[in-house]
Amino acid sequence: MVTNTNEDNVALLDRLRLQLVPGVGPRILQLLLEHVGSATEILGTSRHRLLEVPHVGHNVADAIVQAISRDAAREIVDRCRWLGISLIERGDPVYSPLLEEIPDPPDLLYLKGQFEPVDQVAVAIVGSRRCTAYGRRMTKVIAGGLARAGLTIISGLARGIDGVAHRAALAAGGRTIAVMATGVNRIYPPEHAELADTISRFGAILTEARLDQGPLPGLFPQRNRIISGLSLAVIVIEAGRRSGAQHTARHAIEQGRDVLAMPGPVDSLASQGCHDLLRDGARLVTCVDDILEELGPLMKPVQIGTAPPIHIPRELTLDDRERQVLEIVGPDPRHLDELLRASPLDEPTTLAVLTGLELSRLVRRLPGSYIVRAG
Repeated sequence: MVTNTNEDNVALLDRLRLQLVPGVGPRILQLLLEHVGSATEILGTSRHRLLEVPHVGHNVADAIVQAISRDAAREIVDRCRWLGISLIERGDPVYSPLLEEIPDPPDLLYLKGQFEPVDQVAVAIVGSRRCTAYGRRMTKVIAGGLARAGLTIISGLARGIDGVAHRAALAAGGRTIAVMATGVNRIYPPEHAELADTISRFGAILTEARLDQGPLPGLFPQRNRIISGLSLAVIVIEAGRRSGAQHTARHAIEQGRDVLAMPGPVDSLASQGCHDLLRDGARLVTCVDDILEELGPLMKPVQIGTAPPIHIPRELTLDDRERQVLEIVGPDPRHLDELLRASPLDEPTTLAVLTGLELSRLVRRLPGSYIVRAG
């Protein structure tokens, strides 16, 4: 994995110093970066100049001026290395391109585990901490099915739906990422320490919170923007009307992500938040196929191993023959006769596979026997 923890990397050390300044949250940091410049420039600027930045008051300006030294930051970097934790800077090759495009992306992430190319084809599953048997059952079905299809499952390591989603993805042999509101060295809730360790070996745990940060109420809504930011869509399974899952859904809407909700029994208080989302325009889902149908084209094709690049998440479910035929169908219309000549399969098989791809809405047939890739 590419990681930038070189002790001589001044930019990394200054990003870490700035992140540890009390009062500098995601929005303030974004304003500082926009109005002053890099972390090094922010830490080197005058108190007077800092006070000119919108929403930066005297306390924050004083705290920036008094930020920890580079030597102190270097000690934290060394400790992270000893604990097997990588510091991922914004702009690093492994930094998620999906996360990069949200309004206030984290400038620095603590990562234990590994990011993989397939993690760009990820969905978030969130819901109530006090979930019902119905919520647990449906989460296992959805998370397990999506993981088997090849999608990465993202959630928040919380009790209830989050924990069930992580475990179901792991049980299916898939990847899962846990985004925490606490530090990587302070797993919360404590009973999920073993789960977090397993996730770090078969996926990743990450956070923007300082290494030993304990749980604070304000950090959880802030964390939720990263859950949605890493995902193509957010799936809500059981949520109350004022739940953290609702906050994640709102972040998803602001970030231009799809919001999908699973209905529950009409008289269930545990599903009231889902029903509200559905009433307000969230897409109703009842099974894995519903979700795969809703996921549109990726920002850019994702290369996973030696297989052809993935353009649409549904392509992850294709077999080798379907992938071979889909690969010769491009974004520009090609005549059926040309495709038959280019296909590595015999003509009857190619025709049958093209029909299947058309039924799956991965290709479209145009007038004059022309075919084009959907999306």
